[in-house]
Amino acid sequence: MNKIARSYFFSNYFYGTCSLALSMETNFQLGIALNPPLYYLFLFAGSVWYYTKSYTSEASYSQPNQRAYWYKTHKRIILYSQNILLVTATIAGCILLFQNINAIAALTNAEWVYLLIFPLTALLYYESISPKNPTHNLRSIGWLKPFVISFVWTGVVSIYPVVFNSIEKGRHFELSWLEQMFFLKNFIFISILCILFDIKDYAADHNSLLKTFVVRLGLRKTLYYIILPMSLLGFLSFISFTIFRDLPLSRILINSIPFILLIIVTWSMQRRKSILYYLAVIDGLMLIKAACGIIGVLVFKIK
Repeated sequence: MNKIARSYFFSNYFYGTCSLALSMETNFQLGIALNPPLYYLFLFAGSVWYYTKSYTSEASYSQPNQRAYWYKTHKRIILYSQNILLVTATIAGCILLFQNINAIAALTNAEWVYLLIFPLTALLYYESISPKNPTHNLRSIGWLKPFVISFVWTGVVSIYPVVFNSIEKGRHFELSWLEQMFFLKNFIFISILCILFDIKDYAADHNSLLKTFVVRLGLRKTLYYIILPMSLLGFLSFISFTIFRDLPLSRILINSIPFILLIIVTWSMQRRKSILYYLAVIDGLMLIKAACGIIGVLVFKIK
């Protein structure tokens, strides 16, 4: 079971699962129809491929840790998996493109911005933003790093499902106030998880002079002065979203569970944790958030 768990989390298939769950939560929470299976296949394959490609390209791949060792001992399987994922994402993407070619051709400039800003940001996370300095990418800005990751994640799982739904129905997309609040709520939540995840890389970031929050402030100050206030801000944004939607108390309570667990996990970070803890528990909060959001809609529907 331990080998299976390591394979599932280290191979980034768990991130693919989280991207699917959060995207579906968006549809449920905003009251729009689920996207077609081909869309979710494209999303899953693309997410896993990107994360695996990024990790194997990083310098951390050569560092002595469980994840790096797993990648070194499974090179052939990873290569096969990456090829299958890339082919799958390409075929699914091409089919979706041809099925909706007329609607895509009619997209406005603003809609193209919504579509392109997130993959462009993901590209600049690793690629240089300065031709004169090949290492000057968004990842090199320590304090900005978690927010960049969160921005891309939130855009893919909170904006794309709505945009594609509009494309599929031949309608133009405009970001409503409700969708803006939903984006903000998810952005804050995922940003907190990204900052917590930086705790794992404290030693490597410190040695490479990458000034993340935990390197700049230390563990306790990061937890008390950054994470906990952001958790409160995230919870307030969630309450604003529920007030705007006029949700019943039962649904508010079940959607509060991820924020309560977030505070508990934050408190637990005062002690050293294994890499599987970060992958399964911290990032697992995304899956719990999605599950609570979907269950809240299915069980406690607005009459």
